Amino acid sequence: MSDVLNIIKDKTLTFEQRVIALARAAENSINVLGITEDIQKYRDNGVICDLFEGNAPYRPRYIVPDYNKFMEKGSEFLKLQPPTDIWEAVNNLLILYKHVPSITTFPVYIGNIDKLLEPFVNDEEEAYKAIKFFMLHIDRTITDSFCHANIGPEKTKAGEIILRVQRELEVPIPNITIKYDEEITPNDFAIDAINTALITAKPSFANHKMFTKDLEDYGIASCYNGLKIGGGAHTLVRLNFGRLVDYAESKEHFMNELFPDAVDKMLKYIDMRINFLVEESGFFDNHFLVKEGLINPDNFTAMFGEVGIADCVNKLLKCEKLEEKFGHSEVATDFGVEIIEKLNKMVNSHYNKHCKFTEGKFMLHAQVGIDTDNGIAPGCRIPIGDEPEIFEHLNVCAKFHKYFPSGIGDIFSFDTTVKKNPQYILDIIKGSFKIGVRYFSPYASDCDVIRITGYLVKKSEIEKIEKGEAVLRDTTVLGAGAAKNQRILERKTRNK
Repeated sequence: MSDVLNIIKDKTLTFEQRVIALARAAENSINVLGITEDIQKYRDNGVICDLFEGNAPYRPRYIVPDYNKFMEKGSEFLKLQPPTDIWEAVNNLLILYKHVPSITTFPVYIGNIDKLLEPFVNDEEEAYKAIKFFMLHIDRTITDSFCHANIGPEKTKAGEIILRVQRELEVPIPNITIKYDEEITPNDFAIDAINTALITAKPSFANHKMFTKDLEDYGIASCYNGLKIGGGAHTLVRLNFGRLVDYAESKEHFMNELFPDAVDKMLKYIDMRINFLVEESGFFDNHFLVKEGLINPDNFTAMFGEVGIADCVNKLLKCEKLEEKFGHSEVATDFGVEIIEKLNKMVNSHYNKHCKFTEGKFMLHAQVGIDTDNGIAPGCRIPIGDEPEIFEHLNVCAKFHKYFPSGIGDIFSFDTTVKKNPQYILDIIKGSFKIGVRYFSPYASDCDVIRITGYLVKKSEIEKIEKGEAVLRDTTVLGAGAAKNQRILERKTRNK
């Protein structure tokens, strides 16, 4: 009860943020999953983390609706007819977003918005006005920057307007990814996207060929999560290698006993969460998104996340000098690959009947960290402060990205002088995608909107949080913690 009272009295929370926090407190006051003692031990020591999903899953963590179907057919439940002009299009989408749940209570995927709006771009001046209204409305009402939009890979008038509006508004929501394919995406559209990213830290670039090969019809949701359109992810639980390694007696003990045991317990825990959600919560039995075909339970999977590979490797190999560490030493980096290959085999040998899209298997995900992670590198990233030169850095990234169809990526801060030559960044992106990099996020060092791990916040709003002031977007709190614990403001600045 003290937790509830603390939420009620927290002056840094808006009314809406208090309501969400109170709902989470209520969910966490019960225990329905039957968690065993051995699994709970790993949860208590921070090795297994369910990323605040709550004790009684009653909605999937990530939902990726088929918005194309919605635009074609409208919605009987919402009493909406298919739109006939740009104003009806943005209005219908904004209404639907209000009814798309997720772990954050807000939609984590709002569609390939350029493709959704392009059929209604007749008068460009009117479309610009409508799209600016649309984007502003999203930022002010979906106050969580895990909300994610996609554009591309083709160039569209709507896409160009969206990029222009983002440069003008400089807001963190929605996060945006451009699906990039050198053979499909025109150079000028890609440059337009880079110029926008150097002002407002978005869009990021997704390797369209790579995602299409792995997932076919996909959307990028939340941070950088690749998921099936019309589906999503039941849950995302992560294994913290940076914490697990602290219990290792030796490299052999870690690889042969500790590591396999932790993976086994986490797979069972993920099963518990999925089975309760699908079989007991009733979400898929009565939600209108299912009844109207905007999502299909058969298109859902689950995500097995991991963090702290670099920290794990450096501790097990007793790396002290920079040249010995993960990302610099071939021995250390290859050992990281060995761990991920072993993880991949173990995860792929597990079966859950409610993950039909992935043939009963969970997908690996390089989790970006949480605000309380202190001294733990996200996913398979090289720790901040240890970054090599960008081309060496990308070669390390490419060793890992193929294992993570549901999301992995790296972030690069560029000196402001690069704004004079955005082609330089595009050439880097093209080269990195050719060697197997899945996802690339550029931004300029002077941006107010900055990329934290996979989501965006404004530095000016972090300053408000630190003064004890309430802010509109709840992810600003996470960004403030990450700035302190994960040193995200200290990333190496890349120069041409």
